[in-house]
Amino acid sequence: MTATPAPRVTIKDVAARAGVSKGAVSLAFNHKPGLSEATRDRIFRAARELGWTPNLTARTLAGSRVDVVGLAVCRPARVLGLEPWYMEFVSGVESVLAEHSCSLLLRLVRNMDEEVGVQEAWWRGRQVGGSILVDFRADDPRVGLVERLGLPVVAVGHPSLTGGLTSVWTDDATAVTEAVRYLAALGHRRIARVGGAAALGHTAIRTAAFDEAAGALALAGAWQVATDFSGDAGARATRCLLTAAPPDRPTAIVYDNDIMAVAGLSVAAEMGLRVPDDVSLLAWDDSQLCRLTHPTLSAMSHDVHGFGADVARTLFSVITGGEGGSHPVPTPVLTPRGSTAPPR
Repeated sequence: MTATPAPRVTIKDVAARAGVSKGAVSLAFNHKPGLSEATRDRIFRAARELGWTPNLTARTLAGSRVDVVGLAVCRPARVLGLEPWYMEFVSGVESVLAEHSCSLLLRLVRNMDEEVGVQEAWWRGRQVGGSILVDFRADDPRVGLVERLGLPVVAVGHPSLTGGLTSVWTDDATAVTEAVRYLAALGHRRIARVGGAAALGHTAIRTAAFDEAAGALALAGAWQVATDFSGDAGARATRCLLTAAPPDRPTAIVYDNDIMAVAGLSVAAEMGLRVPDDVSLLAWDDSQLCRLTHPTLSAMSHDVHGFGADVARTLFSVITGGEGGSHPVPTPVLTPRGSTAPPR
């Protein structure tokens, strides 16, 4: 007895499941405007549940295909728009995409589950030729997703986090150690770090490196505070650290980005503390912000634009079947400026 084949799923079925028109499904998978993000996500979810993907041949004949690389970022739009690191990184990526007449599809997501859905929808809908994955976490679900889909990607993260995916990364542990040793060499024995989101893999790497360096130097005090990278969170963390009475108040603070360091500088001034006489400040990502403050901020400097370009070139290599593996870039270099000095 021959089994009756299952009926072929069509765009009409997806539209019915999502409660929208066939035209809305077409808009979603061609990444056209006119739909809310909630509606777009509902359509992609319905398509995944039904196992439906657009007809690639029809889309090609219609001329709707473009060469696109995807980048999903789990950060609030307001925070991302103020963060120089991401602006420089995207600029570097775009410089290489332009050489290939390729576009960047940028999507802000609320959480990792949403990004997993977005990446799958992009690939199944043939909207991207590959993706750049950032902000890795321990046991990151995107590693399994990429392996299951065969999606060409480059992972921006330490190989310990990226599960064998082709990766481009900076040596955060060495850079943190250098920062702590530099401040200790100036004579600081009470050093704090205002870190980023605790769930992020590179934050965990920096946290462990800070603890190890502080222990090796037998510092009198070493504090770490997790934040969300925003200026407001950096200011709150700084205020909390500096309101403590000596000897529980640090004489030097390392920040995980430039925005928080600038916010910390403002808090010190608000509290009547002089930088660097009363407290030294050191920013992680050097940027124009660090050179516009008074005093100028000491920072861990690296070529973020060049880093983005390296990431894009590596992705094109993966897409064309080139070599994968791990590609470290130069470790950030400490650039002393006016915000660090021996304690008084």
